[in-house]
Amino acid sequence: MIRPLIAGNWKMFKTVQESLDFVTQIKKELPLSLDRDVLVAPPFPSLYPVSEILKDSPIRLGAQNLHDAKEGAFTGEVSAAMLLAAGCDSVIIGHSERRTLFGETDAIINKKIRAACESGLKPIFCIGETLAERESGQTFSVLERQIKQGLNSFNVSDIRHLVVAYEPVWAIGTGKTATPDQAQEAHAFIRSTIGGVFGAEFASEHAILYGGSVNPENIASLMSRPDINGALVGGASLKVDSFLRIILYP
Repeated sequence: MIRPLIAGNWKMFKTVQESLDFVTQIKKELPLSLDRDVLVAPPFPSLYPVSEILKDSPIRLGAQNLHDAKEGAFTGEVSAAMLLAAGCDSVIIGHSERRTLFGETDAIINKKIRAACESGLKPIFCIGETLAERESGQTFSVLERQIKQGLNSFNVSDIRHLVVAYEPVWAIGTGKTATPDQAQEAHAFIRSTIGGVFGAEFASEHAILYGGSVNPENIASLMSRPDINGALVGGASLKVDSFLRIILYP
């Protein structure tokens, strides 16, 4: 059985002190033993101080991005080794904002996933279609392309810690959410496509998260679907009360 994962992507919100205050409150409210994993992904400056607060807690730490090189003259970038040293065990790769705002291609994302896997970081690999692509009937072809190109040249052992996050671009930060049936249809297709490349057993053992305006009111209905194994939460992960309600559903 796949262990659920609830991950909060804070994007470019929260100063270091705000991040510390937030995780201190969350840590107090969560039991030490949970039947699901919890992860927060603060901005880069907060990673190490947050990791110190999260010691001896069930909350994992992730980063929002990384560079594929081990080191070098890449001003403004961070490496996998830096993230590990800051206390991260996971990293979000291929988020739609990285694709659309910063021009990340499937080939770039593939290199980043390899860098994460080779370092021991667990990649949270984001995929999803735009509204125009959905309305023109391209959802499945877009997802298939992103999966096959993003995971090109990997074998099962390379990506043994892979998590996939399906985030329909039209639902991110818009207040619009894919219905549970729409989300389930996409997740089932993703699992089938991954199974076609890496085998049904691999596909059946790896989590696929839903992201896109997840909130306390819709989390239970989304999680009731068989192929939805967790959530990558944006705005609702920025407030202690709403994030706790999502984590502790139902």
